[in-house]
Amino acid sequence: MTKKILALTIAASLSLIGCEQASQPKVEAVIQQNSINMHAVNQQDIDKIAENLTVNYRVITNLASDKCDQSIADGNCFEVELTLTAKTAISVKGWNIHFSQIVPIQSFESEHFTVKQLNGDLHRISLKDSFSGFTAGESKSIFFRARYWALAESEALPNYIVSATGASDIKARVIESTRPYIDQDSGLEIVPHVESFSEKNQFKRSVDDKTQWLTSEALFERNLSVNAANQHNKLRVEQAIVPTPKSLIIDEEQGFVEIPQGILVHFGNVKPAHVNAALSRLTTLGIKQNKAGLPVNLSIVKNEQKFIGSYQLTITDTAINLVGVDDNGVFNGLQSLASLATVGASRLPKLSINDEPHYAFRGMLVDVARNFHSKEFILTLLDQMSAYKLNKLHLHLGDDEGWRLEIPSLPELTDIGAKRCFDTSEENCLITQLGSGVDATTSVNGFYSVSDYSEILKAATARHIQVIPSLDMPGHSRAAVKAMTARYKKYQAREDEAKAKQFLLDDFEDSTEYLSVQFYNDNTINVCLESSYDFVIEVMTQVKKIHADAGQPLTRYHIGADETAGAWLDSPACKAFVANNDKGVTDMKELGAYFIERVAGILSDLDIETAGWSDGMEHTRKKNMPAIVQVNSWDLLFMSGHDKVHGLVNRDWQVVLSTPDVLYFDFPYEADPKEHGNTWGSRHTNTEKIFQFMPDNLPVHAEFWLDRQDHAYTADDTKTPMAAGKKFLGIQGQLWSEGVRTDNMVEHKVFPRLLALAERAWHLPDWGVPYNYQGATYSQSSNVFTEEMIAKRDNQWHLFANTLGEKEFTKLELAGVDYRLPTVGAQIKEDKLYANTAFPGLAIEYRTSKGQWHTYQQPVAVKTNVELRSRSNNGLRTSRITQVSVNQ
Repeated sequence: MTKKILALTIAASLSLIGCEQASQPKVEAVIQQNSINMHAVNQQDIDKIAENLTVNYRVITNLASDKCDQSIADGNCFEVELTLTAKTAISVKGWNIHFSQIVPIQSFESEHFTVKQLNGDLHRISLKDSFSGFTAGESKSIFFRARYWALAESEALPNYIVSATGASDIKARVIESTRPYIDQDSGLEIVPHVESFSEKNQFKRSVDDKTQWLTSEALFERNLSVNAANQHNKLRVEQAIVPTPKSLIIDEEQGFVEIPQGILVHFGNVKPAHVNAALSRLTTLGIKQNKAGLPVNLSIVKNEQKFIGSYQLTITDTAINLVGVDDNGVFNGLQSLASLATVGASRLPKLSINDEPHYAFRGMLVDVARNFHSKEFILTLLDQMSAYKLNKLHLHLGDDEGWRLEIPSLPELTDIGAKRCFDTSEENCLITQLGSGVDATTSVNGFYSVSDYSEILKAATARHIQVIPSLDMPGHSRAAVKAMTARYKKYQAREDEAKAKQFLLDDFEDSTEYLSVQFYNDNTINVCLESSYDFVIEVMTQVKKIHADAGQPLTRYHIGADETAGAWLDSPACKAFVANNDKGVTDMKELGAYFIERVAGILSDLDIETAGWSDGMEHTRKKNMPAIVQVNSWDLLFMSGHDKVHGLVNRDWQVVLSTPDVLYFDFPYEADPKEHGNTWGSRHTNTEKIFQFMPDNLPVHAEFWLDRQDHAYTADDTKTPMAAGKKFLGIQGQLWSEGVRTDNMVEHKVFPRLLALAERAWHLPDWGVPYNYQGATYSQSSNVFTEEMIAKRDNQWHLFANTLGEKEFTKLELAGVDYRLPTVGAQIKEDKLYANTAFPGLAIEYRTSKGQWHTYQQPVAVKTNVELRSRSNNGLRTSRITQVSVNQ
């Protein structure tokens, strides 16, 4: 058929269906599309598609509709339009696109493509038979729905992969339009194919969601009280210590002692190696050791009545005297001295401190399993943890997406399990997940060698920090399972069946169909195989040796203890295991608890204490567990999470609060879709919220916090109050890394929130509400948290915020930490721009009409919309840009 006849035929058809006014360009597009001569794909075609296909990901709505699967996720889902646009014609078939979508797609509509979830977050877009190629500039869309919500732009993942269908000799490529890049001014990662939110139904979780989009105008109002207190706090900032000491007496009459010559340290009975890291920090901050310096007299006086790490510090005209109950106490006292220092100044306030920690466990978890983070970052983190008196680093080293610790006797764990690439057979690496792309050498892949891990342990020991490793089991274990399957195949090929099965974690005859919480169907260690326990013994023996050789004995290990509902039900090995009934297990539902109990016993035999997450640990039988058990509670407060936490404390277990509402640093900092993070538990977890936390009394937060839709809630603590005298072991901040792909982004997420975490872990404020062991019910009308307490809290927050902005951020910059710079609050009133930040002391910049940036110093006349950002003290970085409109 000629083009002319084809055009006449199309025009006639359009006329018959009432489309007589169809434009000529539309007809031409149809002509061009139908004239494409499709051919099979080759490497050049894949390269061309990767370079020229533009992907656009637009969240249409987060509001549930009748299109959502009502049987899944309580009927909640969000809708996306995924648009593919070809810069040049694409006239090939036999290719597809793999992409990561955190939650599975329920349904889709497309004339040209099909979409299928493969495993975990990995999905595949395939061409329908009706696909007839792209003309230059043509767009084709897929409309899909996925369960739950996508409330932050960062929840869409990068690095879509185009590959040839069934052609292993043709290399897959990342589609360039989906490749993330780093903004040079802010250091933030940008995922370019994600369209910015602009509408309320993109931002709301439901029609009842009361969460307010944090505009610059609203932020300006919120910052006013902090900025008003700035001038009053100038002197107090120089005298402030983070975290706040238990007792601090300032000599107001004597004021300050000048130290232009630095300090001269007399170690007394303190070993220099035990405090050198703190002295090194003092040097970095400008307080150097000098023979003519102010004497600093160190000593240890043991006091069994005091907590580990307690100290006394006195600063006078003639000397600084520091007495610790142990090496840790002296170290902490030196860090308080560093906290008193103002960079660029050469004086210290005269004062007297008597200090001790509120909690014995003051922790930070970093997930390096989902996306790897470098040894250098961990070493920097240890420096800052010790600077603010945190003492436990929980390293999450193994999960579904990666195994990050070298185990010399099991090289497959890192040869296979430490990297993700585009290898659907998983013979060389794990399948791509979390938008990791095609290349196994990218920074999201990697592991700590024995040498690396030993260096981390030695650095932690020098800073009085205990490293608690975690290699998650029995769920969240896909990396280990696949690595040991690769080991099995290797030795089977060598006809060494005994060695092949030695550490096997999978029953190949298991036909159970299940989905883990991260939507894997094959991520669980089979708890009925003896080889699974042999694997645990082998790994833990090796890890214990690495710790011992590095000089930090392994005394506590975090099992993880996550369960996978429904796993093992059709495993022949488990059916036989339960039928034999010689282990006290009579029901498949008891297998998860049995695994934890047995692994806890293995650890006890190795003289290692057991730790684990609450959701798995709560199902164990206390009589089958060791005497000492640490449990991390991660239950949401607005969902009556205090009940479970109190129940665990009442078991006489050591409870470490890991409360997501306030201690998950992967959540967004503010309620703005531009803020990076997962949104399932909270949309705004900023530094002030962490400062407000009262860990000793969980239910009282119902008086002033809201749920994830910003609704008030009630906390009834009469059902499971804590038994008289029970207390928590401590608190721990969490940085889960599913969406955190660079070290800079980790620092952006962790800092400055870590400083507020340290404040709450170390210091018991006088405005805190004591726990009511009789049980009570709290709501916004119960008023147990009095106006006087609120005023004290807010005043102390103002000082804390000013101390960070005026003093501590400069110290972070000297340490090379890319902390989150605050977005700018602003209003335009009577044609004048007014601006502020949550942390006074940082420079504010503004511009109009995309022109030059100017430093904001006082209200300035403007006539058009204004863009604003804050800038670091060293001038090297800026915050995310926000905008204020003259029409507001």
